[in-house]
Parts: sequence; C-alpha cells; structure tokens
Amino acid sequence: MRAIRHFSPGNLHTILLLLGMAMLSMQASAQQLQTKFGCSVTRDENGEKVIYADGGEIRLNGNKVEAFRWESAQHRSLHGFDCSVDESDEPVAEVSQSGANDSWRITLKDAAAARKRRGYDFFDHGKNCSIRLQRDGNTLSIKPNCPALCGSRIDFTELSVDLKTGTCRYEE
Repeated sequence: MRAIRHFSPGNLHTILLLLGMAMLSMQASAQQLQTKFGCSVTRDENGEKVIYADGGEIRLNGNKVEAFRWESAQHRSLHGFDCSVDESDEPVAEVSQSGANDSWRITLKDAAAARKRRGYDFFDHGKNCSIRLQRDGNTLSIKPNCPALCGSRIDFTELSVDLKTGTCRYEE
C-alpha cells in the first residue's frame, strides 16, 4: 500500500517513457544480423562440372552496416567467374521489415564508382546493385541483383543459409 500512496502522475510519465524506450530497444535488437557463411556446391550443367563457392560475413545493426563482405565464385573446367562486395564499396542498409522476419535491402552509395574501382570496364553489366536479405526464423535468404560488382559473370548466386548450423542451400 505504501507504493500506491507515493504514486503520482509524474511517476506515470516516467514509467511510460521507460516502457517506450524498452520497446524501441527490443525492436532494434530484433533488427540485428550477425552471420558468417562459407558454402559450395558442385552441379552438372549441360554435361559440364560447375562449382559454386560463396563466403561472407554480414553484421547489420538496424540500418547501420558494421561489416559486409561477400565473394561469390563460379568455376568451370577452363575458367572462373567472380563477384565480390565489401565495405570499401560503401554498402547502405535499409530495414524494410522488422520483427520475427527481418528484411533488409543493401545497396551501394555509388555502384558505378565501385564497378570502376574494380576495373570491370570490359562488359556492360549496368550500374545496379541491390541485395535483399530476408530472415525467416533461422533461415537467411540472400537474393542478389548486383551485376555491377561482377566481372564477366551475370550476378552473384542466390542462396539461403541456416543461421544456427551454417548449412547452405543454393537456389536453382
């Protein structure tokens, strides 16, 4: 009873403010992503053995990119094709959904400059770079549309990573 006697409207304001801050804090933590992955698969494509290999590290805190590195390779019997992106390409994150199923869209501050810096002048792949990250429970789907950071290859490989086990699944 003593606590009720000292209750005032000012205390209510403080309690509501603290609850609001706690809810924002919970939302922010739900919009965090930390993962490292290394994946590979060998496929038979029209009688030719093709090896796909991807490795990366992603650390996002809401709209802040703390680390973003992804190398995506496709090796054939006589040649290989690579795509890569890292912090030097100035990735920008945008949270497009929050909660249990977080979603981010990663773009580059200047995709044309990043492409030129890599020396990819010999094929015109455009200046687009957008990578969609969708977390559904323990599964992170990585959906690239980033031809600007690929040499002679069309785009990065689409894949999903189990965030608990590190197991990868390549999309067809």
